[in-house]
Amino acid sequence: MRKSRFTEAQIIGMIKEQKGGLPTSEICRKHGLSPASIYKFKVKYGGMEVSEAARLKALEDENAKLKRLLADTMLDNVVLKDLLGNN
Repeated sequence: MRKSRFTEAQIIGMIKEQKGGLPTSEICRKHGLSPASIYKFKVKYGGMEVSEAARLKALEDENAKLKRLLADTMLDNVVLKDLLGNN
């Protein structure tokens, strides 16, 4: 997955600028991104504070790690069943 060139704090700052009344086109020009990116960020980070965004990132990382562990365990389980079934 491609990493964003903006930190969560910067993204939340852009959303707050938009809520403060700055037009979306001005924010896009100022930060060099498209209006679609602003709205995508708004969907994901809208209404959050920086600490909440950091917590979200930590939870997403932990969830990805747990999914990898589960997949590895399930693969090991399938291999063991195949070995036992072929004897």
